[in-house]
Amino acid sequence: MSDIVSRVGVTFPLVCPHCEKPTLALVTSEAHGGGEEEPPYLLEMAECGHCHDPFVMVEEDFGRGWDGEPAVVWPMQQRPLSLQVPQALRHEHEEARQCFSSKAYTAAAVMVRRTLEGVCLDQGVASSGGRPKPLFKMLEQMKDEGKIDGQLFEWSQELRVLGNQGAHFTGTSVSREDAADGLALAEALLDYLYVFSAQFTAFKARRAKAKEDVRGASAD
Repeated sequence: MSDIVSRVGVTFPLVCPHCEKPTLALVTSEAHGGGEEEPPYLLEMAECGHCHDPFVMVEEDFGRGWDGEPAVVWPMQQRPLSLQVPQALRHEHEEARQCFSSKAYTAAAVMVRRTLEGVCLDQGVASSGGRPKPLFKMLEQMKDEGKIDGQLFEWSQELRVLGNQGAHFTGTSVSREDAADGLALAEALLDYLYVFSAQFTAFKARRAKAKEDVRGASAD
């Protein structure tokens, strides 16, 4: 397990999950765990410097050490993404959530677009002839390769357009409703690609093995 330096008495800047105001959270107690079945983790009880309500934060070490950026896990405002989603993509999506919690809805849309681009790169859709592809083309390739279906492609394109709206000054900001929908659709895309697809593949393999065992037993 990674070396852990006590953070009791240390403060962290974040948006309070109770009063939703920027604050310095004071770590009041901590506990750590993890082992062979899961990465080392650090649980921290903290207190909002503004409303003084308590909450729980967690930080995990995936082999790169502790980065000092714990995530609030209670009170749960949004479910955590599965650990099957690559860490870099979870980090991008978490930043989008943090922007939304801070009421920075345009910034949240931009982070959703970054998440979408990260998905394409992680899936091996990166360039054409050594030159980076536009996100639109990367999404088209994802669809052509069967990694996303028609509806997911449509969702992804809408997220791309929303992110473009946030990234360019047009005099129109992104609404709270659009940012919330963007976060939800991005989360659904991540779940589909990294959780449900893997679960379905494992299900099919297990069913195929069971059928093979039945045929083998019948042959005996």
